[in-house]
Amino acid sequence: MDLSFAILLFGAAILYSSVGHGGASGYLALMALYQFAPESMKVTALLLNLVVAGVSFFQFFRKGHFQPKLLLYFVVGSIPLAFLGGAFVWEITMYKIVLGVCLLFAVLRMVIPAKNRIIDKSPNRLACFIIGGLIGFVSGSIGIGGGIILSPVILLLGYAHVKQAAAVSAAFIWVNSLAGLMGYMTQGIIMESAVFIYVALAIAGGLIGGYLGSVHCRKQYLQYALSFVLGLASLKLIFM
Repeated sequence: MDLSFAILLFGAAILYSSVGHGGASGYLALMALYQFAPESMKVTALLLNLVVAGVSFFQFFRKGHFQPKLLLYFVVGSIPLAFLGGAFVWEITMYKIVLGVCLLFAVLRMVIPAKNRIIDKSPNRLACFIIGGLIGFVSGSIGIGGGIILSPVILLLGYAHVKQAAAVSAAFIWVNSLAGLMGYMTQGIIMESAVFIYVALAIAGGLIGGYLGSVHCRKQYLQYALSFVLGLASLKLIFM
């Protein structure tokens, strides 16, 4: 196992869990940069997502930020489509391009700071169902949980404050990662040999990040550093 990869993985888990994310986009970016086998990347990222998102959700939940009804509106459509997405097999070149585009979205999410908006309307259930389904399929098919997309959507629509959006996103990521992983199991699982070491690092990073994020933490410099890594990986996937 490469020590530099382990350190970056640990740092990514801290940062992502601090905003209620599982970190799959970051893990996939790192694995792309370190030239992991494409067939093992999706399942490894989903497994790490389960761990980090679960730990992060617990930290936000215990601080009273979770909105269960809002989660329900999104996961009704996302769970079955995340399962289908997990079973979907991309042609390798197309997979890299789609993943690269999603990583660019993650970069924008990192460099544009999230701000609280006034919660001025009740969630539209049909819109939540459709949005959740679309995010579920795409995230399941490429190996992410979808929180990097869902949380800014929640904030943009004015359905929750930042920490409430983080709590809902963490739970959304967990259930969709599980559904995607189950769908992927129908194709057979290939994991990295050091995956359990990665899981241990992800748990430690998730505990630290979830605690800091659920209370208070200034993390702009870490966000910019991670954005740089994500940007490099995205360009590599799309153009190489």
